[in-house]
Amino acid sequence: MFALYKKEIRSFLSSLIGYIVIAVFLLVIGLFMWIFPGDNNVLDMGYADLNTLFFIAPWVFMFLIPAITMRMFAEEKRTGTLEIIFTKPIADLHIVLAKYFAGVTLVVLTLLPTLVYFYTVYVLGSPPGNIDTGGTLGSYIGLLLLAACYVAIGLFASSISSNQIVSFLIAAMFSFFMYAGFASLGEYNLLGPADHIIKQLGIAEHYDSISRGVLDSRDVVYFIALITIFVVLTKTVLNSRKW
Repeated sequence: MFALYKKEIRSFLSSLIGYIVIAVFLLVIGLFMWIFPGDNNVLDMGYADLNTLFFIAPWVFMFLIPAITMRMFAEEKRTGTLEIIFTKPIADLHIVLAKYFAGVTLVVLTLLPTLVYFYTVYVLGSPPGNIDTGGTLGSYIGLLLLAACYVAIGLFASSISSNQIVSFLIAAMFSFFMYAGFASLGEYNLLGPADHIIKQLGIAEHYDSISRGVLDSRDVVYFIALITIFVVLTKTVLNSRKW
C-alpha cells in the first residue's frame, strides 16, 4: 500500500499537475484576498482574519480536486495498468486508500503555503497578533475535512469512467451538490421541520459549523462517514470489474 502511495505522490510531483493545482489555488485565493477590491479584500475590510480564504477555498477546491483525482483510476483503466495493479498482493481496499491518501497529501501541500497569508494577517493586525488563532485553526481543520471529502468523491468518479473529462465533470457535479445542493434545498422550506435535516446532509452546514471555531464531534463524524461511504463505493465499483 505504501509503495502505491509513494508512486501516486511521485506521479503528481514529477508532472505539472501537482504544481499547477498548488499555483492556481494560491493565485486565486491571493487575488481575492489582496488584489481584487471589495468585501473579500483583507485590506479593504480592515479586519485581521482569513475569512476570504475559508469562503473561497471550497469553491476553488470544487474544481481543482476533481482535476487531481480524475486520472487516478480513469487513466489506469484506459492504459490497462489497473489489471496489473490488481494482480499484485495487495487488497483492493488498500489500493483505494493508497490513492485516496495521495490525493489528501497533495491537498495538504496546497494548504501549507497559505500559512504565509496567516502570518501576513497576523503581522498586519492592530496590535500585531490581533487574530482569532483558535477560530482560524478550526477553519483550517474544517477546510481539510471538506477537501478530504472532495478527494473521496473524485476517487469514486474516477472509478466509474475510463474518460478523465467525464470523471472530472461527475466529481465536480457531485461535489457541488454535496456542498451547496442540500443547503439550497433546505432553504426552500418545502418540508417544514425536515428542511433542517436536509441541510444537515450537506457539507456546507458542517463546514460552516467548524469554521466558526466549534469543533463538534457530530461534524467530524459526518465528514468521516461521508469519506467512508465514497471510499466503500469506489471499492465496490472496482470489485464489480472482476465479476
